[in-house]
Order: sequence, then C-alpha cells, then structure tokens
Amino acid sequence: MCHLSRHIVADRGYDSDAFLDLIRAGGAKAQIPSTRSRNIQRSVSRRIYRQRNLVERYFNKLKHFRRIATRFEKLARNFLAAVALASARLWTRTYESTT
Repeated sequence: MCHLSRHIVADRGYDSDAFLDLIRAGGAKAQIPSTRSRNIQRSVSRRIYRQRNLVERYFNKLKHFRRIATRFEKLARNFLAAVALASARLWTRTYESTT
C-alpha cells in the first residue's frame, strides 16, 4: 500500500499555532516558514516550497482575465466554467508556436 504524503504550502503570513494545529489535525504536513519572532524555527523543504511560486504565478495570470478578476459571473457553475476556459487558454498559450 502506497502512502501519499500531503503538504500544505504557504508563506510566513500563515504561521500561527491555530493554523498549524488545523493542518496537523487534517493529517498533512505544513511547509510554512517560521516568522522571525518564533523561538523555535521550523525547517521547510526547499523543493516543495519552491513549487508555491508556480501556483502564485498561475493565479496572477488568471486574474488578467477581466471576467475572472471582477467575478462577473454570479452563479458558481458559470464562474467555474469561466475559470476552466481561462485556464485552458493559458495552457494552450504555453504550447503555441511563436513563429
């Protein structure tokens, strides 16, 4: 049986005891750097923490679509469809020929 390890990755702003306890209760491992005011500094996997940048850049690109950024759609299903279409467009841009 394969055990998949779950990680929650966030920046220093989410370094609170209550949030860390919630993550542990959910069976995951927190990959959150400690704030400088903490007496005991936690170690964070650099490999896992670097992937956070990819997610943040994706959401930044997604917000360039006006329909998504302004939450134009009122129904959740329509908003999800708009996010799916925008995501597909971002994905195809990655593989488009530039010549």
